[in-house]
Amino acid sequence: MNDISKGEQAEQLFKEGYNCSQSLALAFCEEIGIEKSKLLRMVSSFGGGMGRMREVCGAVSGMFFVAGALYGYDDPKDMQAKKEHYARIQELAARFRAETGSIVCRELLGLEGKDRNPAPSERTQEYYKKRPCPKMIRLAAEIMETYIQEQKEDVFKA
Repeated sequence: MNDISKGEQAEQLFKEGYNCSQSLALAFCEEIGIEKSKLLRMVSSFGGGMGRMREVCGAVSGMFFVAGALYGYDDPKDMQAKKEHYARIQELAARFRAETGSIVCRELLGLEGKDRNPAPSERTQEYYKKRPCPKMIRLAAEIMETYIQEQKEDVFKA
């Protein structure tokens, strides 16, 4: 899978049955250095807009997870690092929102109100035809991949 883009990888993983957040994070598993099964468990709650409550898009949450694993802070007193990381997350959200109009699952799906039914939808051909999820997952992974590349380029410029 390494010779295809992260967007293609993430979309393919979603079509294999992983949830939106898992698909995004798993595409970056090697970069973040977390064992696959542990990573999948760590992000499993974010699918369907946080446990299928249709809040923040799971692909966006997965993107934020990857950003935290790669660039996050670990000193609670380091206010500069915290500020820089929150700015990073806001920038990633803005990039996604610029392409989609929202980072909220129910808005992206065109659903009114919250969907509290915990049962995941069966993945059928009809499901994939009516859902923008594969496209959203691909987009979030492409944004993250581009961001990582930009960070590498910035290091070389400095």
